Amino acid sequence: MITIIPAIDIIGGKCVRLTQGDYGRSTEYGSPLDMARAFEDAGCRRLHLVDLDGARASHIVNYRVLETIATRTGLTIDFGGGVKSDEDLHIAFDCGAAMVTGGSIAALQPDVFMKWLETYGNNRIILGADARDGKIATNGWNKSSNIDVTEFISGYAGKGITKVICTDIACDGTLQGPSIELYKKILAATPELQLIASGGVSSIADLELLDEAGVHQAIVGKAIYEGKISLKELEQLNLLNS
Repeated sequence: MITIIPAIDIIGGKCVRLTQGDYGRSTEYGSPLDMARAFEDAGCRRLHLVDLDGARASHIVNYRVLETIATRTGLTIDFGGGVKSDEDLHIAFDCGAAMVTGGSIAALQPDVFMKWLETYGNNRIILGADARDGKIATNGWNKSSNIDVTEFISGYAGKGITKVICTDIACDGTLQGPSIELYKKILAATPELQLIASGGVSSIADLELLDEAGVHQAIVGKAIYEGKISLKELEQLNLLNS
């Protein structure tokens, strides 16, 4: 069964979820640490933590939240949002991130991203591929590009990347199902990748569809917060994968 990675997005130190990346359409869900502990109690081992303030500011903002979760839980954290410089990367690792996701930096400053990949290796550096209408979006999804998402991922797969988080922005936070066809297209082009799907999951049935498509892991946020997938169901799925 596909592995679920719960997500915590942060604005102003609080756990929130956006709809389609729109900062004006956010819902607050309380303490990030409380949520992280609930996920750990449900048997989760991984956490996808995103600094939305950082993504918009183009530098890490909520690093203390990362540090708190890393020191007070046993979760393995992949961190993203605002990691745009060597200093940001060092802050993320020093505050407890096991892995860091680079999206905008990979699209806009590929030389810097490749240096990170060569220095830290593909076990610690994840490629972030956030797409709107099949094209890469950057800067907290506020800017669009002409870069084809499948070509973008394939290019970095040829340079040593093995882990990719791909978000179809149109699906994110909508609870209307993930972008199955996009993920099939990506896996057809790069079957060796550990593809992590993000956006749109609304039910266990959606996870089964992703599993059938060959997706290795899925980031799930709003479906858990809104009770579409309960913590008890999450615990049962984690037991199946243990």
